[in-house]
Amino acid sequence: MKKKIISVVLASLLTVAALAGCGNSTAAPAETASTGETLVVGTNAAFPPFEYVGDDGQPDGFDMALIKAIGAKIGMEVQIQDMEFDSLVSSIGSKIDVAIAGMTVTEERQKTVDFSESYYEAVQAVVVPKGSAIAAADDLKNLNIGVQLGTTGEFIADEIEGANVSAYNKAIDAVNDLINGRVDCVIVDKNPAEVFGAQYSDKVDVLPGTSFDFEPEFYAIALPKGNTDLANKINAAIQELKADGTYDSLVKQYIEE
Repeated sequence: MKKKIISVVLASLLTVAALAGCGNSTAAPAETASTGETLVVGTNAAFPPFEYVGDDGQPDGFDMALIKAIGAKIGMEVQIQDMEFDSLVSSIGSKIDVAIAGMTVTEERQKTVDFSESYYEAVQAVVVPKGSAIAAADDLKNLNIGVQLGTTGEFIADEIEGANVSAYNKAIDAVNDLINGRVDCVIVDKNPAEVFGAQYSDKVDVLPGTSFDFEPEFYAIALPKGNTDLANKINAAIQELKADGTYDSLVKQYIEE
């Protein structure tokens, strides 16, 4: 199943490349973008296997399947909006109701949005040219590092001594520049890194984040600040999906072999 998903993802990523990789608040609930029984969900469909463009031209992936299952649990029809990752948080409460996009819970993001309970633990990885001598944290100093704009990879790279950071709207664009020699490495979440590694197995290696002392991070759904009713419904749905086996089934379908 994983090979099938990767083949679909790789085809969609090449198409994308050709056309151009969290609590309750006491504040008053923010208004949402949707009306009635529709939940408008923002994502960035360039982050496989969590989100990518499927054969039908629509966003697919683990996050898309999860939010649709959540929608079914809370009795709302899910409408997906594909947009740039860096604009997701600022669009919540106006253009979209919530965002799910392999988004890590950070203190900075929590200043403007609330988050659901975490649904996935992840870690960053480093994509390097085949046979590269890069192997540890100190090796990243003073390098040209590619990242996806607004992601944990960018936050990490910005703290590396002497690093020249190039931020891209899509992680695949950073990987393409790595292959073309414009950057020395790319920092991106492990799962998409593995997809890119499979796509360019003769050109890149994927190194585990543990070799660089990267800490685990936690994905969650970004919600309007103060909307505790929506947060409670989504959290209850996540718990039900984990309890009834749906969550594990989606993990096996989209993430594991």
